[in-house]
Amino acid sequence: MRRRMFGLLFLALTPALAPGQTSDQPSGQGYSFFAPGGISGGGATTGTLHFGGGVEALFYKGLGVGGELGYLAPNRCFSNGIGILSLNGSYHFRNSKPPRKAVPFVTGGYSLGFRSGTQDLFNFGGGVNYWMRDHLGLRLEFRDHVNPRYGTAHYWEFRIGLAFR
Repeated sequence: MRRRMFGLLFLALTPALAPGQTSDQPSGQGYSFFAPGGISGGGATTGTLHFGGGVEALFYKGLGVGGELGYLAPNRCFSNGIGILSLNGSYHFRNSKPPRKAVPFVTGGYSLGFRSGTQDLFNFGGGVNYWMRDHLGLRLEFRDHVNPRYGTAHYWEFRIGLAFR
């Protein structure tokens, strides 16, 4: 199952790397992030730190697919963290000429938490890429990873990072 997901992600992102695409707006982007947040549920909240990076292929009027890899850990014991792999769909509100500097987006999809075992999560969020230059932007985002097995368990975060295309 996971090999199929990685294969589908590879096939989905390959067009973003292909040369010769004729569009006035880029067909892909990458990003890195640093995210303070928390784990809430069951009456208690624990502060967390999440950092990582990802790529997105944008293919039709702002629709996109992407993947990211990161490390999420409690503030008090950074060595007790977990890896997070996410495969998402997204929509970027970018359809204007000339392209806007501020491009809002929404995203959501599947996340896999892993350490000695795995846990299936889903995630959703949104934010804005502010393009300071043609190929460099500031990325601000809110993201929530939810464990459906434990309906009240949320890994929420405010992401600050760089976007590049």
